[in-house]
Amino acid sequence: MKASAGRPSGRDRILSRVQEAVASRDAVEHPGPFSGWRPGPPDPSTLDAFEARFRAAGGETQRVSSTAEAARWVARHAASFASVTLGRGVPEPLRPAIPTAPPRDATLGISMARGAVAETGSLILDARDGRRTQLLAPEHVVVVGLDTVYATLTAALASLRPDLPSAIGFHSGPSKSADIGQVMVKGVHGPGRVTALIVDRLD
Repeated sequence: MKASAGRPSGRDRILSRVQEAVASRDAVEHPGPFSGWRPGPPDPSTLDAFEARFRAAGGETQRVSSTAEAARWVARHAASFASVTLGRGVPEPLRPAIPTAPPRDATLGISMARGAVAETGSLILDARDGRRTQLLAPEHVVVVGLDTVYATLTAALASLRPDLPSAIGFHSGPSKSADIGQVMVKGVHGPGRVTALIVDRLD
């Protein structure tokens, strides 16, 4: 709506009030890295902490030593599925020899993680790898390199800074909800089963 001659519009009045409020507010120093939210002694092992918290949230973990071993595990695991949808970053050795399908139709999804967070038990998924692959298949396998398992959320976020995508997802186990009748149901808004495939040496 245009303002009448000589009279500011409603938008201009609101912006003016916001500018006045910001100008009169005292500057506050940045609080620094977030820490100390989880009480108790530090975890003895970053990987052990991630696996324990990811499993506690309903996820599953598998650990292999190399890309070749990961490829064999994926081939065995995928053999019982009718079709697969693959994230854009999944390398050729980790693409199983079963039919591919669009994410809405595939029975298995395989993605590459940007990393994992031990203190929250979360996988870090990059939207560029394919959000539909990450969310629509009823079962999801996420490959994560051991060297990208971070002790804290602060360290994980700092690792993303050089190549920050438009969206990042933190996935802590399978999708679940207890909104209806306080009954926990898995697979409501995403995969009902999620496995983190941790690779010691990811080529």
